[in-house]
Amino acid sequence: MPKFSLEKIVNAQRESVFEVFSNFENYQQLIPQHFPSVRIRSVRGDVSVVEEHLNFGELELLIMAKHVSKKPILHDIFVIGGDVKGSHIRQEFIELKNKTKILVDVDLKFKGKMKISSMFGKNTFEQDYGKILDDFAKIVEN
Repeated sequence: MPKFSLEKIVNAQRESVFEVFSNFENYQQLIPQHFPSVRIRSVRGDVSVVEEHLNFGELELLIMAKHVSKKPILHDIFVIGGDVKGSHIRQEFIELKNKTKILVDVDLKFKGKMKISSMFGKNTFEQDYGKILDDFAKIVEN
């Protein structure tokens, strides 16, 4: 299954970057081209369970995700249900002078028909996630 890592430097303070990336409540308003629908199911402290409709490149994914935040350093997303159940995305935010380095590790787990199409499709998962990362970065920098 696709595993990859991405790195991006954003011209903003770590706290601001973390707030945008971990603000899944507003994904639908911030980047509707990637998240046309988001519904919060449960929030307990730094752990939330969220239903998400995610446009990921040419794929349309329906997922149930558990978001775990360790402000302002880590944001983990565990897919606990849906099209890519078992997937994990880890976002780490490293403070630099007037900038933030974002390290992202993605481990996608496709099932059934999606597994077959992911093996024979274009396999642009790293580029597709990079577009989402770039769109988040634009929001933070503006």
